[in-house]
Order: sequence, then structure tokens, then C-alpha cells
Amino acid sequence: MAPTRRAKGRPRGPDLAAAAVLLNHARSAFARLGFDAASARAIAKTAGVDPALVAHYYGSKEALWLAVVDQLANQVSAMASSLTLLRSRTDLDARTRVMHALQLLVRESCQEPEWGMFFSRAATEQGERLEVLMQRLVRPYHDAFLPLLTDAIECGAIARQDPEILYALLANAVVMTISYRHVLKDFSTLSEEPELFEAAILHSVLCMLGPDAGALPR
Repeated sequence: MAPTRRAKGRPRGPDLAAAAVLLNHARSAFARLGFDAASARAIAKTAGVDPALVAHYYGSKEALWLAVVDQLANQVSAMASSLTLLRSRTDLDARTRVMHALQLLVRESCQEPEWGMFFSRAATEQGERLEVLMQRLVRPYHDAFLPLLTDAIECGAIARQDPEILYALLANAVVMTISYRHVLKDFSTLSEEPELFEAAILHSVLCMLGPDAGALPR
């Protein structure tokens, strides 16, 4: 069934705080379990509210999922705007702009690790929910980041290669490693040291750019 939005609109006034609690718990549940396995009743129970309030505030589980996507899309939009602004900075060379973009991606992913998990769960689906994710989350960020890589490749600041493949490798390396950091705890103690873990991720992804990319941007 295609995702549908609630006709009544967003919660207002006193409803807003309770709706926000539901939304945050829904985001976590959809990230950990996926859409089908995350039940509206379980989300409400975890949030400490009556399950009937899911329908009251959002209309349906699908509308709640779309509200989570809206929340994530706002964050992605802000990140994409930062990348667009970064590309216009003539005081930085092309390679340094890419390094700053990766620094931003690592920082935001560490602050919001569930969004990578949310997408990885939803990306296993086919149909309209996947299309919503592509249009609202994936494409806006991709379209802002890719020109930075293309500029750096075309001027020789990064080795000549397919920028789309490079983007996919860099983005997935950062987002998936951070989102599933708990898997690393049996192999690396860094995963339990937030600041050291973030620094290590940034250092490694910068090294993926090739020679002379290991220094952190200032």
C-alpha cells in the first residue's frame, strides 16, 4: 500500500510534546526493526502513551513513518545546504572542500547514528517507501555532495575515477560503520570511545581519498 499522509495535519499546541515523543520512539523503532516489524502499539508502549494516540496524532503507522522521513529530510536538507555553500568557498581548494564535506558527514552521522540504520532497513524494501527515501533523503544529499567530488577529480586533486562509485563508497563507509558501531565492540575498543571513534572514522575515510588526504581539515 502506498504511504498516505494524515489529512488532519500536524499536531499542535499541547499535543505537540506527546507527538514528538512518539516520533522519536518511532524513529528508533523503524531504524532497528524496519517498517513491517515495528508495530504502532509497541512504539506507543515504549513512548509511554496510549496506542490510540498514534492514530490520533498521525493517522496511521504509515503516516508516522512519513513523519519520521520528514524529520530526517529536514536534517538532510540542512546538510545539503552546507555542502552547496562549501562548494562556493573559493578560499579552499577542491580537495580541501571534499575533506570538509567528509568531516561534516562524520560529525552528523555520529550525532544521529540511527538515520543510517533507518535507511539501511528501509532500503531492503521495494516500491513506494523506497522511492520516498530516494527522493526525500538520498538524492538531495547525493546531488549536493557529488559536485565536490567531481570538481576534485577533474582538477586532479583526487585520482581519476568514477565519482558516483567514489561517493557510494565514502558515504556508505561512514554511515554504515557509525550506525552499526556496536558490531565493532568485539574487535575494536575505539567503538566505545565516542571522540576517538569519530576521529578514527574521519582519518580513515580521508585516507580513502588517496595520498596527502590524511591530515584533518582546519
